[in-house]
Amino acid sequence: MCRFSILVGIVGTLALGSAASARAAEFEAGNVQVINPWTRATPKGAEVAGAYMVIRNKGSDPDRLVGGSSDVAGRVELHKMEMEGGVASMRPLEGGLEIKPGESVELKPGSFHVMFVGLKRPLEHGQKIKGTLEFQKAGKVQVEFDVAPLGASAPPMRH
Repeated sequence: MCRFSILVGIVGTLALGSAASARAAEFEAGNVQVINPWTRATPKGAEVAGAYMVIRNKGSDPDRLVGGSSDVAGRVELHKMEMEGGVASMRPLEGGLEIKPGESVELKPGSFHVMFVGLKRPLEHGQKIKGTLEFQKAGKVQVEFDVAPLGASAPPMRH
């Protein structure tokens, strides 16, 4: 019985450690919370890279993601990818992206995303890229994008 109790304690400790390491990164300003921002590694010579995250508005008024910046790119834009007649098209999102009060918006591949334009260097798997997202009401939020492998469709696990 004593060995069983020790084993249960060890398994419980390991489970808690795994849960803590898998926890999403969160960055906040005002009522806006940016959860698990990430991007993909890029091949040499790439000029753009998409970035993804969940944005939660914890306030009672709408807010709007209106732009951003990063030292890895000449500029940061907001884009939306859509399918039109079986053809994917990507275009800048004019006027920013609204986040309604009490709701979350997921920026993900094939949908809304942040676009790093004019990359100054390749993004490498395992790096953390510093950036700033700008919101109409909450202001500037300093974030750190995890760089997932080239072609990844989901964010890397944080350790």
